[in-house]
Amino acid sequence: MRLVIIGAGFAGMYAALSAARLRDIRGASPQDLQIALVSPEPTLVVRPRLYESKPETVTAPLLDVLEAIDVDYIQGSAETINTEARTVQIAPAKGPRKTLSYDRLVVTTGSRLFRPNIPGLAEHGFSVDSLDDAVALDKHLHGLAERPAVNGRDTVVVAGGGFTGIEAATEIPTRLREILGPNARTRVVIVDRNTAIAPDMGAGARPVIEEALRKIGVETRLGAGVAALDESGVTLSSGEHIETATVIWAAGMRAAPLTGQIPAERDNFGRLLVDRCLQVPGVQGVFAAGDAARAACDDEGNYALMSCQHATRMGAFAGNNAAAELLGVPTKPYHQKAYVTCLDLGEAGALFTRGWERKVELVGDVAKKTKREINTVWIYPPKAERALALASADPERVTEV
Repeated sequence: MRLVIIGAGFAGMYAALSAARLRDIRGASPQDLQIALVSPEPTLVVRPRLYESKPETVTAPLLDVLEAIDVDYIQGSAETINTEARTVQIAPAKGPRKTLSYDRLVVTTGSRLFRPNIPGLAEHGFSVDSLDDAVALDKHLHGLAERPAVNGRDTVVVAGGGFTGIEAATEIPTRLREILGPNARTRVVIVDRNTAIAPDMGAGARPVIEEALRKIGVETRLGAGVAALDESGVTLSSGEHIETATVIWAAGMRAAPLTGQIPAERDNFGRLLVDRCLQVPGVQGVFAAGDAARAACDDEGNYALMSCQHATRMGAFAGNNAAAELLGVPTKPYHQKAYVTCLDLGEAGALFTRGWERKVELVGDVAKKTKREINTVWIYPPKAERALALASADPERVTEV
């Protein structure tokens, strides 16, 4: 029997760990139940940290962990899924494509930044969506030091006032001063079509964010969108033109395109609709988790968000349940009632909230300490020690806060 997991993000990593854990508990051997993880690299990109400087350092190796728990790593990109034949076609970096059969499949292919067809966006826009994107932005920012301080060199426009946009924008002043010198007159502007910053954060948390933006001098342009980009800067839908050498696009996510090959219903973000055990209804043997799935967290109408917090726990349940079906044991309904947010606010500290109503619990330096611990400890892979790694993937305990 073979369980195949596509993707090595947070959901994929925990799907592999959890499936191996259940295999171990049931006394099955790696020959009885082969678990294979497919991804271009055996590396976890710590995506929530890509807004930081030195993004090339925010990765974690997975090969030692996978070897410790007897999970086979298959290097390559999954290109085609045939759910009737139960096969995945894989394109390796070199050599011919190969076909891998599966008895159960867990789709954890993540998400991609939504880039609309705005004039000049592809040519002049940057992002912190992927490791390559973040490295390109970092290289661009360092290159600003070689330019004269005119024509918006020291101005950065961030398109998108959600979590990613706010964290990118509030980190930029520090990053630019490190590059351009402590006396650089940096200017950062967040542009968002909504009439309020951080629309999902609610009335309780928003004043904290607004005060943080004022404290570090980040401007906002609300109720307006980006109409066009060119070499001179960005033109907004309001008609305002902002001279800038740097536009960071952080407005909207979509599930990775591979989910479109699963013959099932999807939501407006391209996520596969799954049942409470994270199985795709009507498609035998296929589970989905992380940003690839729209899953109910509870019975109160709350659904998992595109976040590593939800991806890790969803991955643990999906991996457990896929293995459970093959091993002939009951599956476990996914649930995630605890929900917190910890938003980095640059030099103004951070904001920590709890619950779907986002009740503010910590602000400023105290919240910043928690944010650093989350970013540097909590979300990293477990050590490559078999017992510890397997114990970390109990689906009932993953990401309990």
